[in-house]
Amino acid sequence: MMELLSPAGSSEKLQYAYLYGADAAYIGLKKFSLRVKADNFYESEYERVREIMAQFPGRKLYCALNISFHNRDIDAFIADIGYFKQYPIDAFIVQDMGVVPILQKHFPEAALHLSTQANCINREAVKVYRGMGFSRIVLGREASLAEIRQIKDAVPDMELEAFAHGAMCIAYSGRCLMSTYLNGRSANGGLCSHSCRWEYRLKADAAAVQALAESGALALEEYKRSGEYLPVFEGDGFTAVLSSKDLCMIDHLADMQAAGVDSLKIEGRMKSVYYTALITRAYRKALDALAGNISQKDAEPFIAELYNVSHRAFGTGFYYGQNDANETVSGASESDYELAAEIGAELAPAEAAQLFASAAETQAARERELAQMHAAAREAALRSKPHPVYAAPREGWKLFWFTALNKICAGTAVECVAPDIVSLEIAGDAYVLIEPHTGTLLDWVCHGHDCVLMTAAPAAPGQLVRVRSAARE
Repeated sequence: MMELLSPAGSSEKLQYAYLYGADAAYIGLKKFSLRVKADNFYESEYERVREIMAQFPGRKLYCALNISFHNRDIDAFIADIGYFKQYPIDAFIVQDMGVVPILQKHFPEAALHLSTQANCINREAVKVYRGMGFSRIVLGREASLAEIRQIKDAVPDMELEAFAHGAMCIAYSGRCLMSTYLNGRSANGGLCSHSCRWEYRLKADAAAVQALAESGALALEEYKRSGEYLPVFEGDGFTAVLSSKDLCMIDHLADMQAAGVDSLKIEGRMKSVYYTALITRAYRKALDALAGNISQKDAEPFIAELYNVSHRAFGTGFYYGQNDANETVSGASESDYELAAEIGAELAPAEAAQLFASAAETQAARERELAQMHAAAREAALRSKPHPVYAAPREGWKLFWFTALNKICAGTAVECVAPDIVSLEIAGDAYVLIEPHTGTLLDWVCHGHDCVLMTAAPAAPGQLVRVRSAARE
């Protein structure tokens, strides 16, 4: 079966990648990754990574060191080698050949994977990299399935990794100078501003020119390529002429396997936990169906959840030809859902007992305070601040640590997603939110607030809680 490789821009995303079905995950360390703006991994996070790896034995961890290195970067990398050795890295993903001998010297047990940034799309180049010690090629995204099959036939002992899902780049295998040209942020140094995704407008005052822009009759033509046109349509006043479709090969995994792909890669270290979990889960189920471990019917509801994650129009890239890859799109479809929270560990009996004891103490203190007030003052206090409700044990209800990521109001119907549950609906009256230090029931909670979820629903650690976009408030 093909390996499923998921993105992990933080230790939290790493855990969800494994929990939701990834065989391997790739991370970036410090400033040597092409996603400098991702959380990446710093300081003592290697301890957390080791804990996660221990929870998921047999899973692989790959490290992206795929920037183009300047001399100062090489010096900084060598200075940090002792730090990198604290991570349980199975392979390094690199494009710059200058770091290869350094890695081979200091990390002899780690494999070398060639980054897609190296633009490797032919069998002879693969042979060269094999001779240099690489065990895997992350193919350039311009390779077709037919070309991948030819490469595998010519070099059968080389592992081939190919992107299956995520954002595509208008530049060749992601090697782009546009961001640097427009605002001084180097894509090859990890600081891409995604200028190709920006939406532009024709500057003109005349209404007739604007009408022409909206007609779809305009096209770009490069003067040395007469007859080749890139359509420009300015719908609501802006257009993206260079923004490519998102790649989605979930309906074509059998073709990728037949072509000789060993590892399916999901793009998106800067994407959310929700993205990591749902996209990984969808491809896990699709691969399990391909292998005959589950039925296609059982996999379909999970695959359909791809569309509940924000994305641009989906396409198949260069795998079946260039036409689909050459189509540009503007904007992205919004999901019907917003991620609201993560469900953590179930409270231990002692923790639950302490919470309910705190609730009783808080309630008693409040009653004493009211009792000591003058009757008129007590009545005014109750009018201005309604008497709070305090947590108490309920038969069959369980308590979980609850990490809010967006605002969620008590009484809002929510859904939980899990590795093997498409979605679990929880009615607004089937759960309560509790402030754990006082035991007071909360009307709402948001990011940064301590909270405990008490529910009779079959919630479990590792589930993500989502709400309908219009229902968050």
